[in-house]
Amino acid sequence: MNSQFLLPGILYATLMLWGSFVQASEEEDPLVFDDVPLKNMVQHPDWFKESFLDLQEDLSEAISNGKKGIIVYFGQKRCPYCRQLMEVNFKQPDIVKYTRDNFDVIAIDIWSPEEVTDPQGNTMTQRDYALRMGTNFTPSLVFYDKDGRIALRLRGYYPPYQFRAALEYVAGEHYKREPFHVYLARGDSSLRFDTDDMVEEDFFLPPPYNLDRSRFPAERPLAVFFEQGNCHACDILHTQLLRQPAIQKLFESFESVQLNRRGDDPVITPDGRKLTASQWADSLGVFYAPTLIFFDEKGREIIRVDSVVHFFRLRNVLNFILSKGYLSHPSFQLWRSAESGR
Repeated sequence: MNSQFLLPGILYATLMLWGSFVQASEEEDPLVFDDVPLKNMVQHPDWFKESFLDLQEDLSEAISNGKKGIIVYFGQKRCPYCRQLMEVNFKQPDIVKYTRDNFDVIAIDIWSPEEVTDPQGNTMTQRDYALRMGTNFTPSLVFYDKDGRIALRLRGYYPPYQFRAALEYVAGEHYKREPFHVYLARGDSSLRFDTDDMVEEDFFLPPPYNLDRSRFPAERPLAVFFEQGNCHACDILHTQLLRQPAIQKLFESFESVQLNRRGDDPVITPDGRKLTASQWADSLGVFYAPTLIFFDEKGREIIRVDSVVHFFRLRNVLNFILSKGYLSHPSFQLWRSAESGR
């Protein structure tokens, strides 16, 4: 086993998160890629399990082979974020070894009409299974423990340093003791950043942050940017994605605020609670920076983007909200299907 996985969990998470800040200068940046739908189909690693899609049997076999559970990978054939998982994360020998040592990975096509039986014995199409699991963004990974319970869900693409932490969080059974965002926060507790380090936008509303919409409905939807200082992914969001005229134009139809997810700024939340920014982030389970959470005019959460995002995905999310597609479609996935004429 690679020695870095022998580190205590929290120290390991700290080192992996710290690696995010220097990674771009040392190797090709995993956060920078084009998210136009692919011309060529995504290829899965040959070590993914050849499954008959009876996940009860797959889980039983994994446990009998000494593994901690299974990972169900929900993907699409031409998804650039899925390619990033395959070509970046699953090309790193330490990640591959640790994944294979602890889990079997089973692939699901979120649009397939073929049947799958989930770990609880329910049979449905792969498409319906993906909808049930709330896989708004691909790749989505659902980690099942040895008892068939969901230990962790990851929706979207996460770079290697956080993906490694997620693997250890489940394999080390930390999920039995604390949520993932708490696990990560304990890991990088020594890394504190000043709010002045965050990049601001002209369309961000200034404090005080009275976002109460339960008593005072608004005229526009709300976008809350949870960020932190010295954050490489946040810098990419501001210097690349938010510089796109089409994205800027769409955000003109939102009320938008930026909060330091570790900060003490007072906030009145959309449901009327008085919290600090960090307390609100914790109550929402925010673990990735930047995380964008969108609320409707009455303060109800519509959707969140808490993984790597680029132009086409964010534009689609903003259009989903502004067109009120969430009122006619129970999920972003179904709305996208209708919009693309599937």
